[in-house]
Formats: sequence, C-alpha cells, structure tokens
Amino acid sequence: MNSLDLGSLRPQLPSPLEEIEDDRFSRHGLRLLLKRDDLIHPELIGNKWRKLAPNLAAAAGRTLVTFGGAYSNHLRATAAAGRLLGLSTVGVVRGQELADRPLNTSLARCAADGMRLHFVDRSTYRRKTEPDVLARVLSTAGAEDAYVVPEGGSNAEAVRGCRALGEELRGRADVVALACGTGGTFAGLAAGLAPDQHALGVPVLKGGFLTTDIESLQEQAFGGRCGDWTLDDRFHFGGYARVPPELDAFAEDFEDRHGVPVERLYVAKLLYGLVTLAEENAFARGTTVAAVITGRPFP
Repeated sequence: MNSLDLGSLRPQLPSPLEEIEDDRFSRHGLRLLLKRDDLIHPELIGNKWRKLAPNLAAAAGRTLVTFGGAYSNHLRATAAAGRLLGLSTVGVVRGQELADRPLNTSLARCAADGMRLHFVDRSTYRRKTEPDVLARVLSTAGAEDAYVVPEGGSNAEAVRGCRALGEELRGRADVVALACGTGGTFAGLAAGLAPDQHALGVPVLKGGFLTTDIESLQEQAFGGRCGDWTLDDRFHFGGYARVPPELDAFAEDFEDRHGVPVERLYVAKLLYGLVTLAEENAFARGTTVAAVITGRPFP
C-alpha cells in the first residue's frame, strides 16, 4: 500500500471550516466554527480517515486485523477501506454470544464489505493487548501474519496522522474542541495546534481514565506530552452509546437550526458540552471556538 493508492480515494483535505451563527454563543461574544471532518470521504469519514490512512500505508497490502464492539464505527470504516482498496480485513468482535445471532445492521455492513468477523468472549477481549492473548486470537482467526490495528484505531501511526488536523486549524480558532473515545485523534490534534491555541476534549466514556491514555499516546508518537490541552468529563451522559432523550432532542434542535447532521455518540455530546460551557461563561468574550465534526449519523 502506498500514498498513491490512498490518494486515489480522493479525500477532501483540508476539510472545510464553516462559521455558523448560533445565539447561544453569540450572546456571550463567542464565534462558533465547525471543522467538517465528516466531509473528508463519503465512507471513510472524519477521524476514521485520519487514523486509518497511516495504518493502511503501514500494512503494505497485508491483511488488516482490528477490534471493536457490535456497533463499532471503527470496524465499519476499516471494512469499507478494505473493500475500496482491495485489502483483506478481519474484525475481532467483543462477545462470543453474538456469533450465533443474526448480525445487527452495523456488523452486517462490515460483512457486506468483505470483513471476516471473528467473535471472542468478553474476558479474552479485555486482555487482547496482552501478547500471548493477542497471538492466540490471531491464530484462531487464521491471521497470524496480519497487520494489527488496535480498538478505535488509536496507535502511534494514527496519532501522528491526526496531527494534521491541528495543523489545519492553526491560526483559525482560540479553542479547538473534540469528542474523545480512545483519545488518539485528540492526542494528534493537540500536538498539531499552535502554542497559543487550546485543545478541549470531551470524553464520551465515563471513568476519568483518558488523560493517562492520551499522555501515553503522545509519548509513543512524539516522545512526550504535546500541546496545551484539557478534558471535561461531564458530558458522557452515562457512558459510551448512551443517548438519553435530552441529548437526542438537543441534536435534533441543532440539526434544525443549522442543517448539519449530528452524529449522536460523539458529536452530539461535544456540541452539548460547548453550549453548556458557553452558558457557564467558560470562554472569554471574543473567543473563537472550533468544534471538530468527526462523523455523521450512520444509516
């Protein structure tokens, strides 16, 4: 795999940066920009492109193995990349009990794109990063020589790839905000911003563990902590994939106001958090805030 192959997919880079008028920000003297990473590619959208592209190049044509839950957007993106580029892909799915059940919409899409699904029990899945456990999983999946991408796609290659997101936003905003899952996109974004810019992460999982994970990813990718960044853990709404009616109503209202499709698991929580912070006067008047739209709703 080489850059020419990836370039044939014609990603829209840099992604568009749009200013929107929203009175919840303007009345506090704030400008709101949307960094439309959801428009990079119709199937490899947002941070999925930025994290997968360097890993696809590193795989150099080998089978790609990665990990995810039953509704993983990362699995769907990897499967789509495999189909588009003619790569063999294997998805290791959390939950052995799912093997005998009909595939849900997300996993069915993966299978339709040619991904071979390998289900493992939850105990094994939790230990998947241990070398002996990983070797056993790869062996039983018939993928001993595959290139392995971690859950969520966050490794040093992905983090370095996401640095370009920050570089694209240099000089464009005072605060750049991003919803965080495994932390890889945020680790790269923060490293790519200018010294006078602040990166704000909104974790979508509860637990308060992400600071350590991001620091570790930056250590692996750049040799140490990079950029001026903080996290606000208040907007996970109970955990990953939790979308209570209040959040869904907020997302619908944002869509109606601005005509921008709002992905619920990440983007809705980010935007809700930013509206709350604006109301709390967390940003000084005159601040320009850029929200990274990392994805769009999947059908």
